[in-house]
Amino acid sequence: MAKIKVQQIKSKIGAPIDQKRTLDALGLRKISQVIEVEDTPSIRGMIRKVHHLVKVVE
Repeated sequence: MAKIKVQQIKSKIGAPIDQKRTLDALGLRKISQVIEVEDTPSIRGMIRKVHHLVKVVE
């Protein structure tokens, strides 16, 4: 499978609990942290849920 890199660009402080848990499930803990994950439909859905807090790095 292909891999994609995801970077957290905004803080999760003040975000609803489901969005905080989504960031934790992705493995993002700090601002500017970059993780590499498999490109699956479930991961894409998680990224879409917190699209205002993260960006996909090429």
